[in-house]
Amino acid sequence: MKPGNEEIARDKAIRVSRDHLADGREIIYFDDRGATLPTARKADSRTLDPRPATANARQDPLTGEWISVAAARQNRVMLPPAHLDPLAPQSPTNPSEVPDNYDVAVFENRSPSFGPQPTIEGVGFTAAIGLERTAQSAGRCEVVCFSPEHDGSFASLGDLRARTVIEAWAHRTAELSKVPAVKQVFPFENRGEAIGVTLHHPHGQIYSYPYVTPRTQRLQASVADYGQSLMSDILDREREGGRVLIAGEYWTAFVPFAARWPVEIHVLPHRDVPDFAHTSLEERDELASLYPRLLRGVDALYDTPTPYIGAWHQAPLEGGDGIRLMAQVTSPRRAADKLKFLAGSEAAMGAWIADVSPEVAAENLREAIARADASAAQSSNTSPQKDA
Repeated sequence: MKPGNEEIARDKAIRVSRDHLADGREIIYFDDRGATLPTARKADSRTLDPRPATANARQDPLTGEWISVAAARQNRVMLPPAHLDPLAPQSPTNPSEVPDNYDVAVFENRSPSFGPQPTIEGVGFTAAIGLERTAQSAGRCEVVCFSPEHDGSFASLGDLRARTVIEAWAHRTAELSKVPAVKQVFPFENRGEAIGVTLHHPHGQIYSYPYVTPRTQRLQASVADYGQSLMSDILDREREGGRVLIAGEYWTAFVPFAARWPVEIHVLPHRDVPDFAHTSLEERDELASLYPRLLRGVDALYDTPTPYIGAWHQAPLEGGDGIRLMAQVTSPRRAADKLKFLAGSEAAMGAWIADVSPEVAAENLREAIARADASAAQSSNTSPQKDA
């Protein structure tokens, strides 16, 4: 059953406005609290090719997993120069994807893995195993631009802008959860070339899947075996232990007991919240400070920024009892000049071997967060003061 609106919070101080791009894709602007940007934005005057057909998915009969075959993604832009940044506001010399200036902008992906047809019901996904089973990759993929600036990262946005992004995640989760074909909504950020990013501009994405993802299916099985208090009990145990990184009033960040990656951090809310749409405004406010602080600590581990995936796991729209919203920040960086590659055991068999003890990783991250906090405080104290 699709969720209703009875528990959905909305920050009315963050203005939301909608428009469409030249090929019919939707674009949504989210303006910071107190922003002075105009409500009406410039129209997209480009001439664009028609949107690609909705991709097809194929079932792997050895695992039951579905693989979306989205050939249009081969044509996406790859690390363009700054003056041709497709996520910067359009200019006479840069025909980008965003027609006008913005604080945070969300638009439908031009080369989606799922969609662009988002409304098909009964698209053929099934748990039953068969040979050469296919389905239509209905759903929707969106790009979330964190800032109009070409450079920067989520960690450097500042609390005000981070809060706007979090409001966008909540808004889009609420709306995408109502799409008939969608079974799960996944906001995430890929950061750094070592992760495989194709654009340097600070941004994330939202995938709306027409099935429950394999990782979430395994979590569903764990909850069924342990009981619906699984994630609550994990949080209680971690908060009593030595792997906590940041503890807030509403959220706790920690290195998990069985961390796979050299850098792996989980962030859990203190109450059972299935997704961003059901967080309170107070929870979003605290997260806007806590999450960038955490990422600044990840960057302070070494002399150069650390690549990572920031994955926001949300409960599926059906079968989500006992599953709460959780951030999972992971990085393959196991030393200043070394990466962990998924070789034979991990890639072929799914049997992980950790290179770094979770307890050691937690201590390293706590020290890095402390360095980042000190650096931020020093920067604040030495920055020029405006006249009263």
